[in-house]
Amino acid sequence: MPKSKQTLVMKFGGTSVGSTGALTNVTQIIQDAHAEWSHLIVVTSAMSGMTDLLLDCASQAVQGNITPLADAEKTLRKKHFVVIDHLIQNKTLCMETKESINALIFSFVDLCKAIAVLGEASPRALDAVASLGERMSVRMLAAILENAGMKAKAIEATEFIITNDHFQNAHPDLKVTTEKLKVLLNPLLEHEIIPITTGFIGATPDGVVTTLGRGGSDYSAAIIGAVLPADEVWIWTDVDGVMTADPRIVSVARTLPEITYSEIAELAYYGAKVLHPKTIWPVVEAGIGLRICNTFNPTHPGTRVIANSHKDSKPRNGSQIVRAVTAIRNQRLITVEGRGMVGVPGVAARAFAAVASTGTSVPLITQASSEQSICFAVPAETASVVAEKLDKIFSSEITDNDIDRIWMTDNVSIITVVGVGMIHTPGVAGQVFSQLGTNNVNVLAIAQGSSEVSISMVVAAADTENAVTSLHALIVQ
Repeated sequence: MPKSKQTLVMKFGGTSVGSTGALTNVTQIIQDAHAEWSHLIVVTSAMSGMTDLLLDCASQAVQGNITPLADAEKTLRKKHFVVIDHLIQNKTLCMETKESINALIFSFVDLCKAIAVLGEASPRALDAVASLGERMSVRMLAAILENAGMKAKAIEATEFIITNDHFQNAHPDLKVTTEKLKVLLNPLLEHEIIPITTGFIGATPDGVVTTLGRGGSDYSAAIIGAVLPADEVWIWTDVDGVMTADPRIVSVARTLPEITYSEIAELAYYGAKVLHPKTIWPVVEAGIGLRICNTFNPTHPGTRVIANSHKDSKPRNGSQIVRAVTAIRNQRLITVEGRGMVGVPGVAARAFAAVASTGTSVPLITQASSEQSICFAVPAETASVVAEKLDKIFSSEITDNDIDRIWMTDNVSIITVVGVGMIHTPGVAGQVFSQLGTNNVNVLAIAQGSSEVSISMVVAAADTENAVTSLHALIVQ
């Protein structure tokens, strides 16, 4: 019987491949999809917790401490081998899979020992360490599928996702990646072999391993889907899709059956952990369908991500203008202020160049129209470093009293309300701030993008739950 659909890319997150039970679900999901789709590509993350374990050991090794290595080696072996023993009955395949994973574990031990000798870990070395979790996982999953009677082949994405050498956050060269991917994967797909490939990692043109940033497996799936091209990309995780709020904060939060590219881009950036922020643009550019599904509840339809349209300026199907509320915790606001800044060109450019030099990302910026202050948020763990850098850059202005002070708040949270129905809808901001005021939440800073898809507010850390719950009431009322 001919299959009714063409090409599907499915990505499974760390919890989806994190245990025997989870991988049993994954095997069934892949079998069901393979029965319907002519061409199927699977992208897998490392088993849950493994990347943190690898990087923690590397961090300890920098300090000259290799004592944790022995326990880490045992944990890696136990975590993978327990699953292999349960799900691979073919003794030869079982042994071969264990041997290939053992080789990677020994490689990890050698890398950490080398780091300990040097007393430092370059970004390149950290990428080599971090990549090992995915490289183990892909071998394990391909063998499990083969044992279940499917034709599957493990392929490391280092063979076809070609990136620059910006280690730990590499950028793919889509032209070269497209050429290599088609040469490697198309012959497998034509013979109905399922390529099982690593998320999160790529390689430079010289073959040096890089990573796409933490959580980058979603991004890998989107890249593969875009350059094939696939008809759809499905992201399998441990929740039923994109929710209106974090259910740990709002018990009545619910799954959104549909969400636009613009909305999910804002949600992914502003704290919704269900999707990596970079996942959006490859699928948007290629016009590919995107779906977020739950490995542990596979019959749930999840959330479909749909294209934006001119109709998005109005709430769809009677839905509320505000679609979802997110929170980014553990931020600090840094303010550069001074009357001498008024009308002086380049102050903002110098400030953000200083921030960039520390490798810090800025999720929110606001500036007074008087030009007497610039305020922006940074992660709390880098705030002190950023403030020190700014003090150094503006030392002469501080001495001359052109800048009065550079200061930062205690920990704060960025609360963001998202909805394409907000576009050109009068009174939305009024509703938002009235809701917060009614519930005694003080707003420290505000930012809204020109797209009008979201409004972001900074509140004290202690007000996070109250702010999210209060704003979620705008959705459900």
